[in-house]
Amino acid sequence: MPANRVAPLVDREALGRAYFLLTFRHPETARDARSGQFVMIKAGVCAEPPLRRPFSILSVDAARETFTLFVKAIGQGSRALCAMEPGDVAQCLGPLGRPFTPPPAGEEALLVAGGYGVAPFRFLGEELRRTGGTARLFYGGRTADDLPLLDRLGGGGLTLVPATEDGSLGERGRVTVPLEAHLDVATRPARLYACGPDAMMHAVARIAAARGLAAEVSLDPWMGCGIGTCLACVVRVQGEDEPHWRYRCACTEGPVFDSARVVWPGEEDSRARRAGAGAEEGRR
Repeated sequence: MPANRVAPLVDREALGRAYFLLTFRHPETARDARSGQFVMIKAGVCAEPPLRRPFSILSVDAARETFTLFVKAIGQGSRALCAMEPGDVAQCLGPLGRPFTPPPAGEEALLVAGGYGVAPFRFLGEELRRTGGTARLFYGGRTADDLPLLDRLGGGGLTLVPATEDGSLGERGRVTVPLEAHLDVATRPARLYACGPDAMMHAVARIAAARGLAAEVSLDPWMGCGIGTCLACVVRVQGEDEPHWRYRCACTEGPVFDSARVVWPGEEDSRARRAGAGAEEGRR
């Protein structure tokens, strides 16, 4: 069960352009969290701001009983968090949500991050390193300024492949360009993981489907409670055997979903359902 605690801020590091690394003490999250999970957190213990905000867990330190978040100060809740000083306290509920599924032995994990969506992949890289796995992180943004964690990700079990749309750092173009280039020459089986803008994750889902690869996406709809009560974060999901899609809470049944089961914008059914229906038709 997630733990609701008053969590003191242990460390605050400014990265520039409103980005911060915030480290909080929360024993249960430090001990139990898995990559892809998140916390619901807000600064202080008063009623303002009224709602907690969801943030993917960047890393944990079980020995220190701490976890770290990658936060951009863009709204009332995130600005309040980033204005905290060490010793100030936050209200924190975690760990929450469904984590990433580790790849089977022998498969390469290909992580695709768009800007702020890089947050859960340092954690995943650390988990894979501990189990002897390997991962390649495709980290993309519009400009080099959109990749503030680049220098903090090396050595965490990740091979880094940066990409920027303006060519100011790494490959020029969208982050899916070097991803597909790698897949064209890869000799090992791979599994894809994506977190970032919806359009980017949809593109990764299409690439996975076209190449017959498994893929997981971390969806990021607006969340109010984090425990499946407010129903603000529902997304459309459909399994192979389900004739109709259903709304599922991203906070409790996600945020990590099989990309083939997501009903993406502009689609009537999931790829899993279409594949299942095609197989059923072929048996007739």
